[in-house]
Amino acid sequence: MYFCINSFALSGLSVLPVSVEADISDGLPVMDLVGYLGSEVKEARERVRTALKNSGFTIPVKRITINVSPASIRKQGTAFDLPIALSMMVCMELIAPQSLEGCAVMGELSLNGDIQGINGVLPRVLKAREMGFKSCFVPLENAAEGGMVDGIDVYGVDSLKGMCAHFSKEAVIAPTKTDLDEILNDTVREKCDDFADIRGQPLIKRCMKISAAGLHNVLMIGPPGAGKTMSASRMAGILPPLTKDECLELTKIYSVAGMLPESGMILRRPVVSPHHTCTPQALAGGGNIPRPGAISLAHKAVLFLDELPEFKKEALEILRQPLEEKKVHIARANANYTYPADFLLIAAMNPCRCGYYPDMKRCSCTIKDVKNYLSRISGPLLDRIDLCIEVGEISYDELSGEGAPDFLTDGTRSMAEGNEEAIREESTEDILRDVMAARERQSFRFRSEGISVNSQMNPSMIMKYCQLGRRENLLLKEAFKRLNMSARAYHRTLKVARTIADLADSEKIDEKHLYEAISMKIPDKTYGNMGG
Repeated sequence: MYFCINSFALSGLSVLPVSVEADISDGLPVMDLVGYLGSEVKEARERVRTALKNSGFTIPVKRITINVSPASIRKQGTAFDLPIALSMMVCMELIAPQSLEGCAVMGELSLNGDIQGINGVLPRVLKAREMGFKSCFVPLENAAEGGMVDGIDVYGVDSLKGMCAHFSKEAVIAPTKTDLDEILNDTVREKCDDFADIRGQPLIKRCMKISAAGLHNVLMIGPPGAGKTMSASRMAGILPPLTKDECLELTKIYSVAGMLPESGMILRRPVVSPHHTCTPQALAGGGNIPRPGAISLAHKAVLFLDELPEFKKEALEILRQPLEEKKVHIARANANYTYPADFLLIAAMNPCRCGYYPDMKRCSCTIKDVKNYLSRISGPLLDRIDLCIEVGEISYDELSGEGAPDFLTDGTRSMAEGNEEAIREESTEDILRDVMAARERQSFRFRSEGISVNSQMNPSMIMKYCQLGRRENLLLKEAFKRLNMSARAYHRTLKVARTIADLADSEKIDEKHLYEAISMKIPDKTYGNMGG
């Protein structure tokens, strides 16, 4: 008897339809698996045979041939165990063939017949819906993940016996439905780490607010313990909550990478923080069939690189193309893979190896050491960073809350002494409110442009939406000459100025907005060796 079951193979984030065909006929008692199979799929022969036996099903002493087609695609992973077993069970007349019409099946088998979870269920279910399948059978462990997809019935199954009981109507399994909208609304109401925990450092908070409002990349330079890492870890809290489409997109990436949490979905924008010893492959994605790397795991979220100069030069240079194209391309002998990489880069570094330059009372580095350390950040990479600030040490009064900060930025300038409201630390909720208001202005402005934030503007849009007055033009011209700006730095400065104006609810980019954007583009001349 012959039977065919529908399943799917993964190739990066792409999903390819696969047919699992079974034939049981007279001949020598042998079980053959064919169809350009990887080692994991070849091992399915023993897993399926043992799982069927331990589930109480007798395999006939006949010739069994399993073909996983098309043969032009190499199949990897353990997701074909369950469709192989079910196709055999139909041929053994344990399940009626019509029960699996219009169905897609995926799952790994343990030796006792239980069905184990697999990676990449969400993209497979999305592909099944796209192809018009009525239902999907997935491991119970992955049911919540698959249930996020509307328009298709997703059944979570835990064992071969349970599937037989479902098809025989002895114990019918109800389809799993995940109300993603409600879950996301509940997640928004959950509290996260608060910016109010960070004492002082108004410049960092101002920079982070501008970054979140317009999606501008940030580099912070300062001594240890100044609050750089603490600020970056709270960055996701001041970004707009995930939309349903963004949640599905992120969950799909983490599902393929095998990094989903127990809930089976990504509900908050993650802050991905790889260690500085990570390889270029860990950042971009690696392997025979590459899995998503750190920059793809930070898609629609935050990539935080602490101790930036300590990363390998090859790893840092990998960032240049994704920062422009918002994608990462990986070439292999058998295929080319493309992963999304639309991330917000937040980077932090010390001014020298010991961390205390230019305080020569504590700094133990020579001038040559400092130059060599700063020159590890290449000019082209620095050019792609919109906001670059020098972070100072926190005073005792700021840390203890007994006094006002020594200075406030243009965006928060105030006579703070004796003013409790001015001294009060700005919270995540306060910053998010301003960010959301600025995002609404940008969404309205770009409603017919196909973009949503200022950082996505192309040169023609910059000319249209970032027009300057005479005084502003003179200021930018002087900065362009003195700072030796590239064309890219010039455009990015205008984008930042546009965001600062949006935060101030101003349609016009004023001189003060442009001045603040310029002051946050290049740090003090102390760090003139950067980009070497």
